[in-house]
Amino acid sequence: MSLRDILGGQAVADYRGLGEIHHDGWGCSLLCAARDGSHPAAAAGPQPTRPGTRLYKTTIESDRDPVFESLSCEAARGALWHLRLASSHLPLIVENQQPFFANGLSFIHNGDISDDDGLNIITRRDEIVNDKVFLATGGRSDSAVFFAVILEFLGFGFSLEESVVQAVKELRGRYPKSSYNCMIQSDDLLVVLCAAGRTEVALRIIDIYDRYGRGEQAHDYRMIRYRPVHNGAGAEVGVVAASSGICESEGDGWRELANNQMLVASNRTGKYRVQSL
Repeated sequence: MSLRDILGGQAVADYRGLGEIHHDGWGCSLLCAARDGSHPAAAAGPQPTRPGTRLYKTTIESDRDPVFESLSCEAARGALWHLRLASSHLPLIVENQQPFFANGLSFIHNGDISDDDGLNIITRRDEIVNDKVFLATGGRSDSAVFFAVILEFLGFGFSLEESVVQAVKELRGRYPKSSYNCMIQSDDLLVVLCAAGRTEVALRIIDIYDRYGRGEQAHDYRMIRYRPVHNGAGAEVGVVAASSGICESEGDGWRELANNQMLVASNRTGKYRVQSL
């Protein structure tokens, strides 16, 4: 199914329009619908990073990039979509656009991992993660450090979901008030984590939204919600999870993923579960 199939035209337009605020670029990672790794030719932009996975990212705002429209109509059996609002003082370069991709995994993160003095984790990455693993992410940001720590735990033999848990546990020891809300996707699994050190929204974020006359949308900036996905026959076939930017009402089946909870879904069967850290 495509993003448009799952969310509907209005929600896709609302999400794309959030690029007015999250204007530091956007990207997506799509798992092809076919299990043999084949996929139709892209309308524009993305290239296969390995059989079955296609990655597109740019520093262009989502609402100014015509590629967004074509990709929102493209079918996939799993996907991550990300609009970037850069962490403080981090450069606007394509290397820092998300999703990151390494070792068959796509990763997106919503948070600024900094200490109480505003010093970003990137300034201390050598103390935290192996340089070779960090460089493998292709990123140069705090989110790339987070991803690299997850990759290290995978290398130690942990499962994907347990690697995410262990990475958060390690980083929280140094940066307890930061947000570790993230989504990570393999060929087989989607993991969605809500793990924010603060439940209140930072004044910096509220101020940014206020500048665009959209301050009322800032209150759920750290929220993650999910709902089942149904096919044309009404059967439940998967799950979609989203942060702010679109209408996510209980009447439409959306449920809140509570803080320190994780959703784990199969990209093969669509079955999913929610568990606590």
